[in-house]
Amino acid sequence: MTLMVTGLYAGLTALLVLALSYKVVKFRRANKIGIGDGGHQGLSIAIRAHGNLIENAPIVLILLALAELNGMPVYLIHCLGTVWIVARLLHAIGLTQGQGGTHFGRFWGVLATWIVLLVLAVANIGFFLGL
Repeated sequence: MTLMVTGLYAGLTALLVLALSYKVVKFRRANKIGIGDGGHQGLSIAIRAHGNLIENAPIVLILLALAELNGMPVYLIHCLGTVWIVARLLHAIGLTQGQGGTHFGRFWGVLATWIVLLVLAVANIGFFLGL
């Protein structure tokens, strides 16, 4: 069995990582800040948007790959992968537009990420238990 579907969402996640990383680098160069955030809230927010994706992506992509290998129907992998990508986009947009405060995108992005993580965790435990 291949991991073609997970590969799609891993690739899309990588593109999002690159986009968020580019925002950090662009801000650093414009403000001549090498390390840290230099006290600039905008850079701090960009760093957190990138960092939050990096913190969540490995476990979600590992669980997605394991679910695919364990025989989860392809349509469910696509549903979870799509929600994952939309959630991470919402979170990054919400964190940026909300300037680190509360925002619709940030709230729903985090909630949807947690739901995907929970569904994948339970599904993989269920595969182990033979459910």
